[in-house]
Amino acid sequence: MTKRQPHLLLLSSMLVSAMALSACTSGPAVNQAKIDTDGWSSDVIGVKEMQLDADYWVSKISEPERLLEKPAGIAAFDRNAFTQDDNLIDLGKFPQELSAAQIREMVLSLSKPYGSDLYDDDGELLNDEGYDRYRDNLNLDQLSDTNTVRFGMVVERTSMRTWPTDDRYFKTLDSKNLDRFQENGLFPADAVAVLHYSKDGQWLFVQSYNYGAWVRKEAIAFGDRQAILDYKDASDFLVITGDKVFTTFNPDVPGVSEVQLEMGIRLPLVQNKADGQAIGGQNPYSSYIVELPVRNADGTLDIEHALIPRNKDVHVGYLPFTRANITQQAFKFLGERYGWGHSYNARDCTGFVSEVYKTFGYYLPRNSGQQGTSPLGENTRFTETSSTQDKLSALAKMDTGDLIYIPGHVMMFIANEDGKPYVIHDVSGLSYFDENENYYVGVLNGVSVTPLLPLQLTDKTSYIDRMYNIKRIR
Repeated sequence: MTKRQPHLLLLSSMLVSAMALSACTSGPAVNQAKIDTDGWSSDVIGVKEMQLDADYWVSKISEPERLLEKPAGIAAFDRNAFTQDDNLIDLGKFPQELSAAQIREMVLSLSKPYGSDLYDDDGELLNDEGYDRYRDNLNLDQLSDTNTVRFGMVVERTSMRTWPTDDRYFKTLDSKNLDRFQENGLFPADAVAVLHYSKDGQWLFVQSYNYGAWVRKEAIAFGDRQAILDYKDASDFLVITGDKVFTTFNPDVPGVSEVQLEMGIRLPLVQNKADGQAIGGQNPYSSYIVELPVRNADGTLDIEHALIPRNKDVHVGYLPFTRANITQQAFKFLGERYGWGHSYNARDCTGFVSEVYKTFGYYLPRNSGQQGTSPLGENTRFTETSSTQDKLSALAKMDTGDLIYIPGHVMMFIANEDGKPYVIHDVSGLSYFDENENYYVGVLNGVSVTPLLPLQLTDKTSYIDRMYNIKRIR
């Protein structure tokens, strides 16, 4: 057991109980602890069972229903985002053609050897021969001098990969939660520009609005560029506001039957007509009718009607951007398993905050570093010379939904409890100094509510030590 270091006593003096979490990519548990609070047991010090309820926090928020930004302001934020931030791509302005050199640069900026040794599920080291095999499948020698960019839509949830392969690789055999070939996830109705294809013909290199990587070809349906852009810009639309919502079973069109839809997905909404026309043999009057992309046998795109029952967690148009809604949306993911790069049918820390903000119409860069360094929003930045007091003063001014960045991780501020800030975040590891000043290391691996101030990266470094930005999305 490691005793608390002297330089951490400034923070510990502000806390009733010291507790912390390691960042998204921390290691596994090495010991165990139990804390009993009113008969409820947890090893997460500083959290009571009642604090795992969104309504508990909404009751503590000042003006929870006040509109923080009108739709016109959010639209202006997005226009500015796609102009100012190079990590966000306006697919409507994407080039119709790219040179071989341009595509090669995009592919090789992603598909390159990892910075340290990697091992497969059996513990075999990924050697030069293995990398050569993956490089060969990049198929870069088949690029023409000029290459037409095709457009497509995602028809099912799918992974974006570093290399055109499903092979999984890890830094250690104890870190199999973190497949280092996993980059991101794409969801049904996402639009992509298709730039290239793998040598085995099974993979496509695509660019979404905030990421470029390899995806399985069966997840993409090729369609007309303008038709896809018009689909994405439909004026009447339904937003998925639950963590996951499924379309109604359809025996006639399997491509729209029981499709999993993730929070933040936006779908064109079709008005019901009093003509008795059935969809999948069902009267649609008690459902929302939406348009979903489907993939034909030849890989081309069709748009079909699908049903989402009106009792599901959806909203016509974007949600009003209020503190209460921010909190309620974030808590819909509470307890979901951590999924690096949207693996495990889940999401990671940046996926979590991005999907919450999508329900209001905000679109953010993919990775935490890209978000944290982006000029977007109102930023309070810190350097290595920033004092602890400077950071604590900034934390005291936070508002619900503010995003807090440390290297490799992002957290969302909920509210204060007894003058101490609490956050909700999608996080892997758990560590803290217990009431006996011993350093505890455990695991969370899920969307979690925790106090912020005592979070530890190591027994010598706190989250506050490494905090480099607080971002307000406005």
